[in-house]
Amino acid sequence: MRIGVISDTHGLLRPEAQRALLGVQLIIHAGDVGTPEILTQLKLIAPVFAVRGNVDTQPWAQALPLTTVVETSGFNFYVLHNLRDLDLKPQAAGFDAVISGHTHQAAKRRDSGVLYLNPGSAGPRRFQLPVTLALLELAKKPWQVEIVTLLAP
Repeated sequence: MRIGVISDTHGLLRPEAQRALLGVQLIIHAGDVGTPEILTQLKLIAPVFAVRGNVDTQPWAQALPLTTVVETSGFNFYVLHNLRDLDLKPQAAGFDAVISGHTHQAAKRRDSGVLYLNPGSAGPRRFQLPVTLALLELAKKPWQVEIVTLLAP
């Protein structure tokens, strides 16, 4: 199974992001969606799980949870916008991965058997950072995690 992980679109779904996500079976959006149209467009590619970020303050966004659990292919993902708000121990809770956004900086690390993944920001460029998303291949462990640069700094 191939999962697309995107965050911090802030109302902009770039054509490069849509192309990069083609062929994924599932999309996880880690918040700061910006507009409901982003989720509508992503759902044309694959099923979407999304959480609310700190800029998702309009009434439509109240339907988005602050955190969610995604269970797929026998794996459990805990999704939230800001990793600083993590209020549980992922390994003890049985999570294989924690997906977050907020910082606009792509990052991946493993700690105590748990993958921590931030796909960076796929929306408007901020802070001279690259515009990125992530692709996660679950075929075998350790999972292949690819940070896809959509727009270099």
